[in-house]
Amino acid sequence: MAKILIVDDAEFLRLRISKMLIGGGHEVIEADNGAKGVSIYKSAKPDVVLMDITMPEMDGLAALKEIRAADPNARVVMLTALGQESVVIEAVKNGAKDFVVKPFQPERVLAAIDKALA
Repeated sequence: MAKILIVDDAEFLRLRISKMLIGGGHEVIEADNGAKGVSIYKSAKPDVVLMDITMPEMDGLAALKEIRAADPNARVVMLTALGQESVVIEAVKNGAKDFVVKPFQPERVLAAIDKALA
């Protein structure tokens, strides 16, 4: 299956998504902030990135821009809280393939990954 990088500062969320993805046969890599996410992306070359927007050190929008600058074909799905519509629009303009609103249903995350991989 796919190699997926989860970038989120909330450990419980990374764990929840990881269990779901590993159960679906995917390989999972994790980062707890945008700066680490960019670094891991460059070395691990995952197939898809699930990226939170609000994080310490480097937010998801800045990390998205850096990843897309390094790899214009990067497939990034943004994870967003309700009320962040303007940031989501900015993320899509900067190359995000999709977005998932938290709290999310597992099926929605899997659908976003499938869409990014298609």
